[in-house]
Amino acid sequence: MRVTIKDVSRVAGVSIKTVSRVMNKEKYVRDETRRRVEAAVAQLNFSPSLAARTLAGSRSFQIALIYDNHSPYYIHAIQEGVWARCRAEGVRMLAQPVDIASENLAQEIGGLIDETHVDGVILSSPVTDAPEALAELERRGIRFVRISPGTNHAITSSVFMDDAQAADDMTMHLINEGHRRIGFILGHPNHMASDQRHYGYRRALDRAGIDYEPDLVRPGLFDFASGMAAAEELLKRRAKPTAIFASNDDMAAGVLSYAHRMGLDVPQDLSVAGFDDTDLAQLVWPPLTTIRQPTRDLAYAATGLLFGQDEGAIHQRLPHELMVRASTTRVRP
Repeated sequence: MRVTIKDVSRVAGVSIKTVSRVMNKEKYVRDETRRRVEAAVAQLNFSPSLAARTLAGSRSFQIALIYDNHSPYYIHAIQEGVWARCRAEGVRMLAQPVDIASENLAQEIGGLIDETHVDGVILSSPVTDAPEALAELERRGIRFVRISPGTNHAITSSVFMDDAQAADDMTMHLINEGHRRIGFILGHPNHMASDQRHYGYRRALDRAGIDYEPDLVRPGLFDFASGMAAAEELLKRRAKPTAIFASNDDMAAGVLSYAHRMGLDVPQDLSVAGFDDTDLAQLVWPPLTTIRQPTRDLAYAATGLLFGQDEGAIHQRLPHELMVRASTTRVRP
């Protein structure tokens, strides 16, 4: 027979209402009482019905992750982080892709909220900076937390890393390896992080006394194909770069593919660096030197802020890490 909340109440020796408060992680429950209820839940292997919890109060015990991103590896890590925290809280995650260029973005987000009655929303880049999305959520008064916003930091809580400093660190690593002609592939223009990473690249060049050359900077879209296209333009130049720094791992993988096609030895003929340290970074050959962005941790922390959000915005910065692997080396003399 199915174990019910009444059974938990009987074993724990508390009221059904108290069990409900513990299961819903409400405040002002005595620690001793909470431990008794949790012990009874474990003993009986009790799993509350989501429908029953919803009917018992005003919460739906669901949150939505809204995203629009061209990197499947990045999105997988974001989803994994949100889901892990939701699982710990006994809340369901709904993952909803959108197109931020759509004229109906606000209506799509509003429709999702109306249909699911989610308790809160996590916004991933670039939706995190989409004015229509922000305005719709603010208009509805629903709680939301943003991952890596580039604008309007004060409006809500957020979790982020220092993209500019991370790109600066990678560029300085290449400079310290003797590279002076460093190609750079921009990220998608809809992402604020693209501008920040470009800024970090320029800042490092300037600090090292290396002239910024616009011809060594090519557009990208955070996907494999745009990385290949940018590499083709850069490597067909008479004065070729000795290193190419792509704004994410997907584009860096495209650079590697084009370099292999051209018969170039990586890293002896060309050093290649990426950004994010997604799973892809160690699946390609040679493994990518890249910036480890704590993507899963960003998503986990953002979800934690959503569950614990009271009054006032909280902004949490997580550290990045330079991962040096076999795709970069010292420039040939």
